[in-house]
Amino acid sequence: MSVGLEINAGDVQPAIDTRLAEWEASDFARRLWDRDPTLWFDPPRDEITDRLGWLCPGSTDGSEAINEFVAEATVEGLTDVVLLGMGGSSLAPEVFASVFRDSDGPELTVLDSTHPDVVTRVADAVDPATTLFIVASKSGTTLETMSFFRILWDRAANALDDPGSRFIAITDPDSQLADLAEDRGFRAVFLAPADVGGRFSALIEFGLVPAALVGVDLGRLLAGADAAAYACGPDVAVGDNPGLRLGAALGEFALAGRDKIVFDPEPVFASFPVWIEQLVAESLGKDGVGILPVADGSAPSASDRLPFKIGLSGTASPEVPSITMTMDDAYDLGGAMYILEMATAVAGAILGVHPFDQPDVQLAKSLAHTAMTEGLGGFDVTEWTLDDDTTADNLRSLLSSAGPGGYVALQAYLDPTGATAQRLDAIADVIADATGAVVTVGYGPRFLHSTGQFHKGGPDGGVFLQIVDHPANDLDVPETDYSLGKLITAQSFGDQAALRDRGRPVGMVCLGDAGSADLPRLKEAIEAALADQ
Repeated sequence: MSVGLEINAGDVQPAIDTRLAEWEASDFARRLWDRDPTLWFDPPRDEITDRLGWLCPGSTDGSEAINEFVAEATVEGLTDVVLLGMGGSSLAPEVFASVFRDSDGPELTVLDSTHPDVVTRVADAVDPATTLFIVASKSGTTLETMSFFRILWDRAANALDDPGSRFIAITDPDSQLADLAEDRGFRAVFLAPADVGGRFSALIEFGLVPAALVGVDLGRLLAGADAAAYACGPDVAVGDNPGLRLGAALGEFALAGRDKIVFDPEPVFASFPVWIEQLVAESLGKDGVGILPVADGSAPSASDRLPFKIGLSGTASPEVPSITMTMDDAYDLGGAMYILEMATAVAGAILGVHPFDQPDVQLAKSLAHTAMTEGLGGFDVTEWTLDDDTTADNLRSLLSSAGPGGYVALQAYLDPTGATAQRLDAIADVIADATGAVVTVGYGPRFLHSTGQFHKGGPDGGVFLQIVDHPANDLDVPETDYSLGKLITAQSFGDQAALRDRGRPVGMVCLGDAGSADLPRLKEAIEAALADQ
C-alpha cells in the first residue's frame, strides 16, 4: 500500500496511545471485521451490522462487468456522461472526474444542484445522441435526482426514438428506480450492495461505474483499496493499522477540543475534501457532538482547528498538531478512501455516536415537502434584501452570535460558478477575520445531504446565513406539478425551519434577480455590520 499517514499529535498523543492500547486489548480490529455492533453500542442498535459492507472493497467480478459495459458504450462515439445524483451518489464520481481529468474518456458532468440556471446549462450543453445519463440513487426515490431525470428524459425523448438507450441506473436491489429503469428500457442497471451506506459507497458501483466511464483503470484503483483493507485487517497490530490510528486521532483530537478539521490539499486532490466532508460530517455530527470538516471557507489558525494536509509522497506538515495523508500517485486514492471510511466509523465509537445513520436529515426533507405541497405561508421565514435599511442590523444581530470556538455556515442556494465561489470565499474571509469563527461554504441543496446533518444534529455554536436568489428563468419538471424554482425555494425554507426547530440562529439574504453578481454588495453589507465587532 502506498498511502502514508503522519500524525503530529502533540499533547494529545498520550490519549491516542491509551485508546490504541485499549483497542488492542479488546481485540477491536477482529471484532470490527466480524461486524460486531457492540463496538458502538451495547445493546446494539439498528443499521450497524447491515451497513458494514464497505469493509470489503468492490469485487473483481463487479469491475469486470463494469469494464465490459464501458467498452461497449465508448465505441459508439460517447462524448459526455452526465451523472444525476446527490450526496453519496455524486461526490465520489466528482472526485474521480477531477483527479483523473486527463484520463482517456468522455467528460463527466455531475448534476447535483436544483438551481434552474445550472440544470438548464447542463441540459443545453449536451447532445442526447452522444451522452450517457447516469441516474444514481440508493433509495431510488431521491427527489432532486428524480427531478433531474424527468427533465433530461424529456429532452432525450424529444430528440431520440429510443431515449432509454441513453440512460443507465445505479441503485439498490428492488428500488423504485430499478423498476422505473425496467419500465422505460434503460440501457443498463447496476445494482449496488444494500449493506453499504451512501457516503461509504465510493468503492462500489456508485463510484466505480462513473470512474470507469471517464477512463479510470478500476483494477489499479481497487488494488489500492485492497492493499489498504489488508493493512487495516484483523490480524494487523492496532498500532500499525492506518484506519484505526487515524480514527483514534480524529476522535481524541475532538474530545480535546480540536473538533474542526481544516483541509489543505495539493491541487491534484483539490476536490477530495468535499467527499471527506460528507463522510465525516454526516457520520459523526449528531447527538450534540461531532467533528466539523472544513472543505471550503475560511479557518484562521486557532486552538479548535486540526490541519489536515493531503498530497503526493514527500508532502509533509511541520505543524503540531496536524495530520498528513500522502499518496504515491492518483490511483492510491482508493486506498485513501478506504482508510478514511474505517477511521470515520471507529471515531464514532469514541464519540459515542452511530456513524451509519443520519437522523436529522429527514427533518429538512419533510419540511421542504410541506413547503411544496402546502405553500410557504406557514413558515416563519423572512428574506432580507440588500436594498432594505434594516438588513445591516439584521446581519449584525445574527453574526454577533459567532465567535472563537464556533462556526458560521454560508448556505448558498445559488449557481455554483467559479465567480460565485470566489465571492463567497471573500465573504467567508471577512466573517472569519472579524469573529474568529470558522466559516464554511456549502451549496444548497447539496450540503443538505452532507453537512446538513451536522448543522442540525451536531454541537451548538453554529450560525447560519442562507443566501438565495430569484432565478430569472424557472424550469418546470415534467410529469410533476412543480418547477425547480419552487423546489429550491422549498428546500431553503424547509432547512431554515429545521434549523429553527433545533434552536440554531439563522437568517436569509435574498439577492433577487441579480443572483451571485450581488455577492460583492453582500460582502460590503457584512463588512459594515461587523465593523464594530
